[in-house]
Order: sequence, then C-alpha cells, then structure tokens
Amino acid sequence: MIKNKIVILILVIFYIISFTFPSLSNSIFIVAKVNNSIITNIDIIKEANYLRALNPDLKKLKTNEILKIAKNSMLREKIKEGEISKYLDLNNENPMLKSTIINIYSRLNFKSETEFEEYLNEFDLTVSIVKKKINIETTWNQLIFEKYKNLALEVESAALEVTDISQSESAGFSSNYSNFHFTTSNGFSSGYQRTAFGLYCSAIAGTGSSMERDFASEGRTFFNDLPSASSIGLLAANRATARLKPKRPPTGLYPVLFDQRISSSLIGHLTAAINGMAICRGSSWLLGSLNKKILPENLSLCEDPNRPRIAGSRPFDAEGLPTTQKNFVENGVLKNYILDLRSARKLNLEPLGNAYRSLASAPQPGVGNLELSPGNSTCEQLLGNIKSGLLVTSLIGATINQNTGDYSRGANGFWIENGQVAFPVNECTIAGNLKEMLLNVIAGNDGKSHLSKVVPSLLIEKMTVASR
Repeated sequence: MIKNKIVILILVIFYIISFTFPSLSNSIFIVAKVNNSIITNIDIIKEANYLRALNPDLKKLKTNEILKIAKNSMLREKIKEGEISKYLDLNNENPMLKSTIINIYSRLNFKSETEFEEYLNEFDLTVSIVKKKINIETTWNQLIFEKYKNLALEVESAALEVTDISQSESAGFSSNYSNFHFTTSNGFSSGYQRTAFGLYCSAIAGTGSSMERDFASEGRTFFNDLPSASSIGLLAANRATARLKPKRPPTGLYPVLFDQRISSSLIGHLTAAINGMAICRGSSWLLGSLNKKILPENLSLCEDPNRPRIAGSRPFDAEGLPTTQKNFVENGVLKNYILDLRSARKLNLEPLGNAYRSLASAPQPGVGNLELSPGNSTCEQLLGNIKSGLLVTSLIGATINQNTGDYSRGANGFWIENGQVAFPVNECTIAGNLKEMLLNVIAGNDGKSHLSKVVPSLLIEKMTVASR
C-alpha cells in the first residue's frame, strides 16, 4: 500500500567526478553509485543508445554530448527505481505501460511492435528493455500522483469552508521536471535541469446572478517552498467574497493603484517597448529613449538570471551566451535594450545574453528574472493617501498602442474613499499613456521575492477611470 507521505532520502555517491567515455573501449569502470546500485560506463553507453532510439533529434548530437545526457538520465532512473521499490513491485506491469508503448512506436511511425523491435535492434535494444524502462517511468508517475493527489482536495476544501463560497471552479496541483540541453553549430554545448511545483484554487462566491469569482495560485522551484494548501484555498475564498455586491465607480481622473498581483503587467509593457526587435522595427513608444529618463530617479530595473531557487534563472541564453546581472533602467535612465545576437547586430550594440526560444522557434530577445527597486511606502500607506481612487486587482483585455504608448484596459478591483475600501468594482475601464504613467509612477515596497518578476504595487496618480 502506498503511503500518503513519502520521505525521499537520496544518496548519490560519485566515484568519478570528471571522466571521458571511451565509447569504443572494452574497459569497464564505475561512474557512480546511487544508493546500492552501480552505474558503469557501459550502462551509460546503453542509455545513450536508448535515448537516441526514442528521440531521433538526439542523433544529431556528438558522442560526448549525448553521453552527458545519458549519465544524468541513468542517475534519475536509479533514484526513481530505488524509491519505487520501497512501495511497489516493479515486476508488476503498470496499467499505463501498454498504451504508452503503443504511443511511443506510433510517434516513431511504426505500425506494430514487431516493426518497433526491428528498429530497436539497430541500437542493440529490445522491446522488453524499453518496456522495463518505461514501466519505471509510468510507475514513478503513479507514485508521485498518490503522494500529491490530496493537495488539490485540501486546497478546495479550505476554500469551501469559507462563508458565502458556493462552489469551487477548479483546484489543482502541478509538478514538472525539465532537462534542457542546448547545442549550437559553433561548438557550444551545455544544459541544466529544473523542477517546478504549483498549487491553484479558483473560488466562486454568492449565488445566481450575484456570483463573483477570484483565485489564488502559488508556484515554487522547490516543493518545500510552497505555502500550505489550506492557506491558498483560504486566500482564494477571501478574495472572491470580497468582490460580492460590486458597484460602478464614478467617471473621471483619479489615482489608480495597481496591486502587486498585477503590477508586473505595467513593467511588461516597458520591457516590450525596449525589446530589441521592437526597436529594430521602429514600433516602440520608447524609440530613441536610450540614456534618457523613463522612470523616476529612485527606480531601477535589474535583471539577475542567477538568483537561486527562482524559475526564471538560467546559466546561459538560447544562443549559448552567458547570462549576467544587468540594469536595463538605472536611476530612472534607460541604459540597455533587451537584445539577442540578431537585434544587437542590427543596432550595432553588444548582446547581453537575452535570447529566448521555444523548441520550434528562432531566438528572440526576452527577459527572465526582473526586479524593480522598491519605494519607501507600503501598499497600505499608498492606499491611505488616496482620497478617491481605484485599487486594481485584476485586468481584462488590453488595447496598447505600441507606437504611442496609449493604454486602455478593463479592470476589476475596489473603490477607495479616504484611504479605505468603500466597495468592490466590477468591470470598469482605465486609460492613460504609458510614457507619462511610468515616468511619474510611485512604487511600494511589497514585491514578492520568490517571483521571477519582483514588482511592488505601483501608484499612478492620475488616470482616466470610466464605468462600463
């Protein structure tokens, strides 16, 4: 029987830290020991064959590159195998194994297991070997599911216990492991791994035509860094109940405070405007602003791609350039554009290691970890200074003129009178010009350090607010 709580203690002892794989050598040596399992160089060569067989794109890699990947793959497999054996019998075939094998050989364009077997023989493999390895993966997924499945139920249960919560729209837990390896034609080859865990809840308050919805979500690189499931469910519920009985705000020019939940969207518009490709195309409201003031003097915008335990961290970019800490905006002055190699060449500037790409796309300029320097006031102090204005907690749609910076978005939140919440607001429109808004923005000091984009609450002292 699988226990609800599984404590994983992994001891990996490397006998050889740095070594060369003699792929054509008959010599056998120990590479690593995982718990009580020995991994040899021959095991890793076999693993490389397995990875090549099931992932045709890996055939393009050099021998030393695929062997590095194979070593990490073998280590993970032995760790999984050791933990599974504590709770389940790997001699028993996982119910998902058969369908998974069919999906694998179908993806490789084989019509039967017999055709798949003939293909595997080219790599000195058999279907039975593949089944054994896939059985470990499917059983591991089952083990992880059994460990974490109750977390989503706990999130939902906490939300439903709050008065006025009529139902849960959704609740969930997610976990992810990714292994990224990048090789370029100029000889660069390296990779990194990461994990990600998340909890989410969307709660509905009220009944009938008076229902309101809100949510709470938390994500961390390490599972132990996650807040408790009950706290996330409770937060979602309280946010939803606070939105009951909304009213329309007055129309006019008012201060607008962007809550920390959505304030990063304003900085997102700024980074889009200083993206190298936008500058090259001439489609940016910050065109020609390099070395000019675009934020108040007390604010800087920094990127640090090497922050520990943060999802946006990475040692190199999508073109193999090292990532370094840099200021895009320093003391209010724009110092750098966001550049990949192509946009840097076009602008006759130095690249800064800011290339991003998906598996199917060419590199594009982008940013990961960003931090806007905090102001001197708490969010509560900023709120307390508002005589009449709007606190925005969520945004709907967007109309942004990339050339002029004209800004218009639907918004939800709370109307503020004399520094206090007067009533919730559902669907109004806020509008202004980004260049003017950001040049005079007032920052709070409530940025969340665990996020990739650390942006505090932001106060715009004058925006157009209009009822819908």
